[in-house]
Amino acid sequence: MTMAAEQPEATRGVTRRAALGGGLILTLGACNSVGVDLPNNFGSPGPSAPPAGGPLVGETLGTGPVRVGMILPLTQNGGPSPIGVSMRNAAQLAINDSGSSYITLMVQDDHSSADGATQAAQSELGAGAQLILGPVFANDVRTASAATKSAGRPMIAFSTDVSVAAPGVYLLSFLIQGYVDRILQYAVSSGKKSFGIMAPQNDYGNVAAQRFQDMAGNLNAQVVVTARYSAGQMATAAQQVAAVQGQIEALFIPEQADGMPAAAGALGSANVKTKFLGTGVWNDARVLKLPQLQGAWFSAPDNSGFDAFAQRYRAKFNSDPARLATLAYDAVTLAAALARNGGPDPFNQAALTNVSGFNGADGVFRFRSDGTNERGLAVMEIGDGAAKVISPAPRSFAAG
Repeated sequence: MTMAAEQPEATRGVTRRAALGGGLILTLGACNSVGVDLPNNFGSPGPSAPPAGGPLVGETLGTGPVRVGMILPLTQNGGPSPIGVSMRNAAQLAINDSGSSYITLMVQDDHSSADGATQAAQSELGAGAQLILGPVFANDVRTASAATKSAGRPMIAFSTDVSVAAPGVYLLSFLIQGYVDRILQYAVSSGKKSFGIMAPQNDYGNVAAQRFQDMAGNLNAQVVVTARYSAGQMATAAQQVAAVQGQIEALFIPEQADGMPAAAGALGSANVKTKFLGTGVWNDARVLKLPQLQGAWFSAPDNSGFDAFAQRYRAKFNSDPARLATLAYDAVTLAAALARNGGPDPFNQAALTNVSGFNGADGVFRFRSDGTNERGLAVMEIGDGAAKVISPAPRSFAAG
């Protein structure tokens, strides 16, 4: 549903939640999500792709010569998965917009399981897929990527857990590290030098707190207090912050939207008054309306992109898209753009890690050679129950 790296090994439940929360705030630049400075003169079709492999598998979208696999959690616990279905619909939208003549997309359900993801990857590779898009959840990426690595084919996955990223296994998701880097860099550039951290004892909190500590050191900023809490212990953590609040200029709170009302209440009860900082998971009405959070800052993609995408999605499917849907849209659009560029190996490492990056529905992004990514994010300020941009997302990356 960013970007440096993210979550170490996490349980499936937490990883799934982070996937939905950590990417839940996307943006849409242009409808045609084409690449920025794609290699080999993007826009002029190159040599045709080599002949495809065996019979097609799964649901097929498009009729292009280059075969691409897509693995989604279309079902979970025996029933339809709204996330997977929405991502499938976004893939259809991307095919309709730009990809039908360049790729044939083979979509398969992994049933939200690692075994299902592995089987889907193997069958799609056997059918001649030159690139695999998905899966969503970390364990599924971990097992399915073993098949893509063995076949020498790249994967663009949607997990937020950077422990599954690797050369050839690229994460398109919004990563915690990217959120942290952007908000801290902005706070320091605004003159703030001393910080506190109040973070939950979970995978998201662990990664975010560690990244904040590391980045603060790089920026010559000081972390005065790190208050960690488990369920029911927010009040104690807030008291730890209150005890040193005269020494801090801002407090970083990497908490999910559903946990923020309790966190804000605890800070209010402890009479903590400072600038609050958060990540993109705050871009949620439950957070924006909290009285204690008015004036807070958080990093996120610009809202306009997702809003534009959602409008087009509703017009076609008569329903609201899941927040992760733009990831599927951008992945398919990128695959079609690179396939259109032509050549026998359109998804080679040089093409996928182009330093200029790509302009997607959620703004600019680029893959690093280690499989993680960097995204252009805005800084938002909460006020009057809404979020406004106070530092725009970059529209391009500096070369190099």
